[in-house]
Amino acid sequence: MRYIALPDQTVRRLSFYLAMEEYIARTRTGEDCFFMWQVNPTVIFGRNQLMENEINMDYVRSHGIEYYRRKSGGGCVYADFSNIMFSYITDDFNVSFTFDRYLQLIAHTLNKLGVKAQASGRNDITVEGKKVSGNAFYRVGGRSIVHGTMLFDTNLENLVLSITPSNEKLITKGVESVRKRVTNLKEYLDIDIEEFKQFMRSSLCDSEECLPPDDIARIGEIEQEYLKEEWILGNNPRYTLVRRGYGSAGEIEARIEIKNGIVKALNLMGDYFPVGEIDAFLHRFREVPFTREAFDRVLDEAPIENYIHRLDREAFTRILFNDPT
Repeated sequence: MRYIALPDQTVRRLSFYLAMEEYIARTRTGEDCFFMWQVNPTVIFGRNQLMENEINMDYVRSHGIEYYRRKSGGGCVYADFSNIMFSYITDDFNVSFTFDRYLQLIAHTLNKLGVKAQASGRNDITVEGKKVSGNAFYRVGGRSIVHGTMLFDTNLENLVLSITPSNEKLITKGVESVRKRVTNLKEYLDIDIEEFKQFMRSSLCDSEECLPPDDIARIGEIEQEYLKEEWILGNNPRYTLVRRGYGSAGEIEARIEIKNGIVKALNLMGDYFPVGEIDAFLHRFREVPFTREAFDRVLDEAPIENYIHRLDREAFTRILFNDPT
């Protein structure tokens, strides 16, 4: 695997590193790539999440914490300079295989340091049952990107107070409750963060490339997409009906606009992982009667599994039609 390095130690905005992932995915093919990055206190939320549902805006603004939307699914996370972000870019196309391969690789490498880490759930790495890493997935230019956190010595109070998760999630309120679920790697290591980064880099990668100034400039151009207000704020769709569910695919909130029993718009919010062209999929339900039979006909032609990771037809229709579990 090739390590992608930057030519200087400048601390950049989180949006730059998201753009860097895209640029590498589009320009470096045929070999797995990896890089690590750190940011000043920042909240990053998933592509399909409603910002106001995920972020404690009063706290974030008053403490100078930045916030950005990414193009992958998954939930809202907090990062600071004592957290390390990992980015992995590969040609692998199967989302389950890619996730499993990456999570197992990182867990195995942590075990080399004596940390008893293991892949857990749909996208986490845990140590003694506590989460140290959460990860998300998306595709760009025919390649797959997995990126995520690695909590080393993160400020857990800022983490808790910056993020406002829903009631269904395990992390609900208070620093103490979060400490029962989340931990820092520092608790298990006798090396500092720079030594840890060097170990991960040398263990995972056997070659290196330093990006030249021209590449940095092009990444800066892509970054501008992430800085647009309409992208950060996202789409707050009209709706007449809301349905919510939580399962193996993650959190799903369906917002449905209906007129005279006919669907005018269907939007899916939440921390799920899209694996296909989700907008095109949702467009199929426009002008369709809001009945299970009509939705089944659409799903016969466009199976939900082709668009959302780990969401099957039964779970999808149960959420939409409010069926008992």
